[in-house]
Amino acid sequence: MRLPLRLYLQAQDGAAAGPRAGHADRTPRNWIAVASAEHARRGRDHAPTGFMQVGHGKEAPLRRIAPGDRIAYYAPSTVLGGKDRLQSFVSLGVVLPGVPYTVDMGGGFVPWRRDVRYVPAQDAPIGPLVPRLAFIDDPTHWGSKFRFGLVAIGDADMQCIARAMGADLAALGL
Repeated sequence: MRLPLRLYLQAQDGAAAGPRAGHADRTPRNWIAVASAEHARRGRDHAPTGFMQVGHGKEAPLRRIAPGDRIAYYAPSTVLGGKDRLQSFVSLGVVLPGVPYTVDMGGGFVPWRRDVRYVPAQDAPIGPLVPRLAFIDDPTHWGSKFRFGLVAIGDADMQCIARAMGADLAALGL
């Protein structure tokens, strides 16, 4: 059986084919992913390796992320659709080598994931950080930045979030 070129190339070197292939020499990027705290913590606490999902299991956002990139999960609520307004960063980690993959969770739900090495961190509410985060253009409408589920941010913003969460910056490569 012949594999499609993209799958063949992935099998040959373990890297994603396409414009992001060969990303080992690039500077790590920083991302905020959005999910309920329950879902973000499920990925963080998964053994033996943590994982991340974005946008209800969509593949495309995960293709933007590369090994070595840093991820902070922002949770607007404790549970999906919850009204509790948690509005906190709840987990923090570094994307591990590999490509996005699917997992059959049953009931026809087959989300895409990436593996992540999470670092010890405490929840941190976003409110006190809003005036210090450069990616937030309008502090009165800061929530609009999160509507697409994945936001690229700079090193200074990731450091600010990591410090607020009490995380070891060196463990994140910051």
